[in-house]
Amino acid sequence: MQESWYKEQIDKIAFELAKESDLDIKVDILNKIRFALHEVSPLKSEPVDFVMWTKADNVIANDYNPNNVAPPEMELLRLSIGHDGYTQPCVCWQKDNIIEVVDGFHRTKVCREFKDVHDRVHGYLPVTIIKDDCTGRSDRIASTIRHNRARGKHAVTGMSDIVLELKRRNWSDEKIGKELGMDPDECLRLTQITGLAEMFKDREFSKAWEAVIDGDEPIEVIDG
Repeated sequence: MQESWYKEQIDKIAFELAKESDLDIKVDILNKIRFALHEVSPLKSEPVDFVMWTKADNVIANDYNPNNVAPPEMELLRLSIGHDGYTQPCVCWQKDNIIEVVDGFHRTKVCREFKDVHDRVHGYLPVTIIKDDCTGRSDRIASTIRHNRARGKHAVTGMSDIVLELKRRNWSDEKIGKELGMDPDECLRLTQITGLAEMFKDREFSKAWEAVIDGDEPIEVIDG
């Protein structure tokens, strides 16, 4: 078909949609139009190809993100969104009616906690959904860490907890390193920070040697 025909159809839809007075209905229709276009897009493999507007109250935080934003940085983020608007969507995963943040939790907080922003976007957040093959908990954790590390932001203690959880989920050091973008030494150091004892609690070791002093001479004795 000629490009002019498509433009005519777009103009008709836009004209009719402009008449809709209910904001929630209008946003829902716009989301459906965007999704329909996304389904036939040659770039549909990229999550950002479809950004939908979702009520902030329907988006929940994850329980594992080690990235903490200090008050001055949070204020800067508020200022940025206040002046520049939302230039990045919140990255989420969706299962049924659950929409959980993978990356962008602090962008959701700005909408919830600052009335000027909340009112401007009518309580909606821009959201993009991660790929279907990345929705398992371990994959979501890895995706969150990759987003944080790509920006150079992650808390070391939180990262150590993440590494331990992935180990509990039977991820090898090699897989953790590959998925989180870290070398084996970093993976080992993060394991040691909070979980060394736990990681080796079921391992058997040879009896330890302990040095004691008998007069001026140290004597090695077997412990136990």
